Formats: sequence, structure tokens, C-alpha cells
Amino acid sequence: MARPTKWRKIEHVPAVPYFVPSETEVEQLAENILKLEELEAIRLKDLEGLEQEECAQRMEVSRPTFQRILLSAREKVADSLIHGKMIRIEGGNFTRNICPIICKDCGKEWKESFENLDAIKNGSYVCPDCGSVNVICQAGCRNKFCRKNCWRHRDHEE
Repeated sequence: MARPTKWRKIEHVPAVPYFVPSETEVEQLAENILKLEELEAIRLKDLEGLEQEECAQRMEVSRPTFQRILLSAREKVADSLIHGKMIRIEGGNFTRNICPIICKDCGKEWKESFENLDAIKNGSYVCPDCGSVNVICQAGCRNKFCRKNCWRHRDHEE
């Protein structure tokens, strides 16, 4: 069984999802797709000036993974600047919330994205080790949003 892709935690979603280098017809321009986690890597490292170790911790990935994300992002931005390509920001393996999950049958612990919490709560999500559906969020959601980490919950409270 293949190892599942680890979710990359992001703190910022851009208001503008694309950049166009000129006033020529957009349909005629080549484009690079910059994933949201790549934009987050550039934001943390180049805009905020953080060390790579701290950037990796904030995105909840390893330092080598952060380095690969950052290099990919910088390559796409450089290609767009040099060759006049449009940049579209979309997609990727990201979440704005990561919750600790545990399988009550085998004891495996891992982190999962907010996007999968509904499947966990309704019993349709299975443990990647033993296949059990007896998995719960360790943050004690009690069929509600994770209060400590969930950005969506904080938005609803305000």
C-alpha cells in the first residue's frame, strides 16, 4: 500500500488567484500553476524571512520536503518572470487545519486534514494500518469542529 501524501498546513490563501504579466490576450499566454503550498513556502521563507526549519515546522512537513516545495515554487516563479508566463495559484495537498487522529482498534496515531473529518465522524474513513473505521479525532471534537485548531470554527464564532 502506498504511503498517503502528508497534508501541508498553510496559513494564507491569496485573494488574487492569478497574475498576468502584460495586457495581451490572457488566452494566448502560457501559464505556470503554483500550488497553494508552494506559495506558502515562498511567503514564509522569502517574505517573512524565516529559517527553513521554522518554515517546515509551521507547514508541518519535514525540512527536506519544505526544500523541495520551495525549489519547485521558485522555479515556476522564475520561469514566469523570464518567459512572460501567467501564474495561476490553485490546488495542491494543503489544509488550513490538521487534527490528531487515533485508531481505537490498533492504536495508530497520525494527523489528518479538516477536509477528512466529516468522513471520520460518520464512520466512512478507515485506518491506513488495520482498515478499521473506529477512528476518532484526539482533539475531542464531539461531533463539532475542532475548537483548538479549526479555522472554520473561529470564523463562525466571530
